Amino acid sequence: MNEADDTTPYQVTVNHEEQYSIWPAQLEIPAGWRAIGVTESKKDCLTHIGSVWTDMRPRSLRERMVRAK
Repeated sequence: MNEADDTTPYQVTVNHEEQYSIWPAQLEIPAGWRAIGVTESKKDCLTHIGSVWTDMRPRSLRERMVRAK
């Protein structure tokens, strides 16, 4: 299927390390992930992630780096 033809609604998900992903809205979210309330097209979900996930480092690494200062 061409991505432009994909009408699947996706939801933005995040894990305990504050890493983001998308998941088809009609499927159960895998263990360890939770929806954040954004359900849109794949393109719109990825755009949202791009605007909010500005630090790609896992949360645990960011916290260790702060403690090390």
